[in-house]
Amino acid sequence: MPAIWSQGVIYRLKYDPAAEAVHEAMPPAASETLTLALADACHDPIAATEPYGEDEGVMRMIVTEQAFAVLLVGNTLKTITVLQINYLD
Repeated sequence: MPAIWSQGVIYRLKYDPAAEAVHEAMPPAASETLTLALADACHDPIAATEPYGEDEGVMRMIVTEQAFAVLLVGNTLKTITVLQINYLD
């Protein structure tokens, strides 16, 4: 059953250290696009992301023209953890 999302709750963004290093090393335009997509996900994790695997509302992904990010959505603590980022050169 998909999780129920509260309106108005902003999720806190966390990074796996390796994912953060990839994000920091990306070209500025690609990094900014991904940053804006992650900001949208912090406001509405379901609407701003796509399912990653089975759609249980926990593992999600963001796909931009130049990046792919795998996210873990924590409903209890209202966190989104960026587990992996791939730069699509």
